[in-house]
Amino acid sequence: MKLNKIFKWGMVVLILISIAILIWGFVAGFNDGPTALPPTNALLTWALIMIGIAVFCWLVIGLIVSVVNDPKSLVRIGLVLVGAAVLCLVSYLLASGAPAIGYTGDPVTPGTLKLTDAILNLTYICGAAAILAIVVGEIRMAIVNKK
Repeated sequence: MKLNKIFKWGMVVLILISIAILIWGFVAGFNDGPTALPPTNALLTWALIMIGIAVFCWLVIGLIVSVVNDPKSLVRIGLVLVGAAVLCLVSYLLASGAPAIGYTGDPVTPGTLKLTDAILNLTYICGAAAILAIVVGEIRMAIVNKK
C-alpha cells in the first residue's frame, strides 16, 4: 500500500512540473530556429527526462516484479535483450550512411548519417514486424476460434 502512494504522489509531482513548464512556454512564447527561447528547450529536455524516467521505471520495476514472481524469467529477459541488441546491430550494419538527396543544409558527419540511417532501418524493421505480428495473430485467433 505504501509503494502505491509513492507512485501516486510521484506521478502527481511529475504532472505538476509538466504543466508548469507548459504554462511557462505559452506565457514566454515559443520560437523556432537558432534563436529558440528557453521554454522550447526546457520542454524538449523535460520530454526526454520523462521518457527516461518511464523507460527506467518500466525496466527496473518490470525486472523486479518478474524476478519475484518467476526467477527463471531472467533467462527470457536476457534472450529478449540479446535479440534487441542483434536487431540494432543488423540495422546499423544495413545502414548506408549516404547523405540525403537534395539536402543543402549544414554538413553532417558520416557517423551521424550512419546512425540516422540505422534508426530509420530499425523503425522499418520494427514496423514491419508489428504489422506481421498483427496479421499472424489475427489468423491464428481465427483458426483457434473456428475449432
